[in-house]
Amino acid sequence: MPKNQQEPHKIQAWSLINRKYLGQGVRVKRFRRPKRSQIRNRVLLAILMAKDMKLSRLAEELSVSSRSVSAWVYEGRIPSRTNLDKVCRLLGYPSHILFNEALLRQSPIVCQPTPSRFMKRTIARSPQSNVILTGLCMVYDFSVTDVSIWIGVHPGTFRKWLHQCHLPTLALQEKAENFFRIPRHILFADCELH
Repeated sequence: MPKNQQEPHKIQAWSLINRKYLGQGVRVKRFRRPKRSQIRNRVLLAILMAKDMKLSRLAEELSVSSRSVSAWVYEGRIPSRTNLDKVCRLLGYPSHILFNEALLRQSPIVCQPTPSRFMKRTIARSPQSNVILTGLCMVYDFSVTDVSIWIGVHPGTFRKWLHQCHLPTLALQEKAENFFRIPRHILFADCELH
């Protein structure tokens, strides 16, 4: 055997030593799009999506870690009293709407009859007065027309709910509540607050 080649058993010994110190390899986190079932705080995410605010930007404005903000949205954690006040002040909603404990515990999945796609021009061309309802359509990627058909109202009526913040009758509020599985006082909070 030539002098510049090492014996096979020495190479195996070195590989065992290296494996001990280096471990089994480097694990790289996979970034994946969360599924609907992984979103615990749908209302907070809906408001952020409708206002076009990323989780990292919210974290930066509140001076908290982005991991904390993602835990609020995806794990349903409730922030500390100081951060809760900051979030409420920044987004303009009371804490019982942003962090409703009953909704965080349940986090039901909306059962859509057929696939649907939210049209970005809904936001770009029209004013959005009902931020929560608009954001929920964005979270679930629902088109305005499809949601209005599934709820059982005319598309123009549903657009009035979104763009003019028109408060529907109690019967229609109940239909929307049953579809989105969010209490009507949260779904139509923008109509009552503004």
